[in-house]
Amino acid sequence: MTDSTVSRASGDSQQQLVELRQIEKSYGGVPVLKKARLAVGAGEIHGLVGENGAGKSTLVKTLAGEVPGEGGEILWLGTPVKIHSRADADHLGITMIHQELNLAPHLTVAENIFLGHEPGRWGLVDNQREVDDARASLQQLEFDLDPRAPVRRLSPAQAQLVEIARAVVRARRLVIMDEPTSSLSAREVAELFGVVRQLKAQGVAVIFVTHRLEELAQIADRVTVLRDGETVHEGAMPRHDFGGLIRAMVGRELKDFFPPRAFRPGDVALEVDRLGRGTDFFDVTFAVRKGEIVGLAGLVGAGRTEVAEAIFGARPSDRGHIRVEGKEAAIRSPRDAIRRGLALITEDRKRTGLAMNLPLAQNITLADLRAIVRRGLLDLDQEEKMARGFLDRLRIRARSTTQKVARLSGGNQQKVVLAKWLFRRARVLIFDEPTRGVDVGAKTEIYGLMNELAES
Repeated sequence: MTDSTVSRASGDSQQQLVELRQIEKSYGGVPVLKKARLAVGAGEIHGLVGENGAGKSTLVKTLAGEVPGEGGEILWLGTPVKIHSRADADHLGITMIHQELNLAPHLTVAENIFLGHEPGRWGLVDNQREVDDARASLQQLEFDLDPRAPVRRLSPAQAQLVEIARAVVRARRLVIMDEPTSSLSAREVAELFGVVRQLKAQGVAVIFVTHRLEELAQIADRVTVLRDGETVHEGAMPRHDFGGLIRAMVGRELKDFFPPRAFRPGDVALEVDRLGRGTDFFDVTFAVRKGEIVGLAGLVGAGRTEVAEAIFGARPSDRGHIRVEGKEAAIRSPRDAIRRGLALITEDRKRTGLAMNLPLAQNITLADLRAIVRRGLLDLDQEEKMARGFLDRLRIRARSTTQKVARLSGGNQQKVVLAKWLFRRARVLIFDEPTRGVDVGAKTEIYGLMNELAES
């Protein structure tokens, strides 16, 4: 396979449920999809992979009736169809699980599952039947959720399960899953894969969009790779060796996924001594030296995020000691931590790391506006200069410093969060799941940046 050649595997003889041909889409004059294609067989589990910004979500949203295509055609069971709305997709039997949760927080779990498809008689919703049906569906899926619970009180992982349950209940011909495992524990991922296999057994096709090739290898029959809006590979999903897929995704060989580095430790920068909080975590003790990268590992629920938040003062500890550069530090709030040179790159960059609707430049300077104030006013020229410097230094791919961060890929959004804390001159960086939701190419870049910062 070459960069200019679309690779296809045998299997085109299988009955095609849906085929997208020559699909095009642009945003603000920038092409996002360039004659992309995707073909999925009836009852097939089909993986869709690619770097952030490759066009995966846009492509499946054209199929779900959420984004209008600007060229090409969609064939359903070999017949051309027009999908202009979610209603059109629903009529064909297409349902979608979104990467960004698409739930009504003020409604209950049961109400969200059946929203728009409520059971009832004589024009009235049968609330008890709705709850009973939701409970039965959740039990069948082995999801431990109360159908009467308000969605606003659920954790992100629990809300993701509601989104999955809603799609499965409505599933008739095709379910699109866009990054469905991003918030799930290992146990919940295993449960989801069981659901996917049930759907396949029932003849329902599944399009599974993900960055996690190891997960995809467990369930996918075939895979399509997008790069820069184009389909560059179609074929059987490999079970072990992902080198070919990765080359197709990034257009190059990733020789050093974890770049090597020389470790030259300096003085102790951060010391945590017998830190604890309630029943969340106990007697956590470790030290980090200047120039050192220390990993904090554990299963989901083991307390990794809780420890990081305690050190940063977001949810303070109630016992133990924190010392920064040898000095005792009473950290009761993020402000206390920031003043001592600490920074937390959170696991949920969109909710707690960035102002998604603000431009890139404003996000970078947000943590230290005083640095760009001149005579009581913000110096916008200085802000632009500083932001431009970080774009170059961290290799952030954006059209300009005025582009809203919501328009950036996940990897570039993560770099903007990092730029914000570097602008603040943080001396200890705490990364919580720094490569969550980013592709293999962006992961390598982030690891490389961490090495560069440690060695600087």
